[in-house]
Amino acid sequence: MPLNLNTFKTRVITAIVYVAVMLAGIMYNSFSFRALLLIIQVGATIELLALIQQFDENFKKFPLPLLKYIVLVFVYIILPATALFNLYEKSYFYFEGPRWVTPMLIISSIWINDTMAYLVGSWIGKTPLSVISPKKTWEGTIGGVLLAVLIVSFSARAIWNFALIPLLIISSTAAIFGTLGDLFESKLKRMANVKDSGNIMPGHGGFLDRFDSLLFAAPAVWLVLFLFY
Repeated sequence: MPLNLNTFKTRVITAIVYVAVMLAGIMYNSFSFRALLLIIQVGATIELLALIQQFDENFKKFPLPLLKYIVLVFVYIILPATALFNLYEKSYFYFEGPRWVTPMLIISSIWINDTMAYLVGSWIGKTPLSVISPKKTWEGTIGGVLLAVLIVSFSARAIWNFALIPLLIISSTAAIFGTLGDLFESKLKRMANVKDSGNIMPGHGGFLDRFDSLLFAAPAVWLVLFLFY
């Protein structure tokens, strides 16, 4: 399939803006991080309800299924954002450095996992991972997780001398549960019969498309660190 230069240009510009906004929101101060999380929560909630409406016309009926979907919004969107901010506030407990270190490690693990899973899957992927997302393969998924753990953990260890155990816990948990988050959102889109959850980011979809992995990874990392570290 020939490269569409206009589409490629749009995707690149959107990606640059997206990364810049994310970095500014996370790294500036706690208020900017709160604002970023609030925007993500509002956008993701609007898109989630729009997806649900596509496959359940009665979703507003009280008490069910309305209460069911209110719980879903809380567990799927609000709770992960709360967990991520808590990790931001307590980052000093795991690493010496700014409070944004732990959230950035989670996000970096997700981004690297996604990229490496795509590359490895394109190179040697043969075994489909799930009917929910036919393009994903077991080879790509395993390769993505392993490479994300190695790159994030040992790079952070070499550059900043961070403790290796929490690095391994964070990177592996974020990569594994990030993949599950991507599959969950793919399932929702399949049920709604849509390609993207929204179009707020030209060439990249909506809020759920961009943060589906983080919504699963953040509470998983929080729980694992709370229980085992």
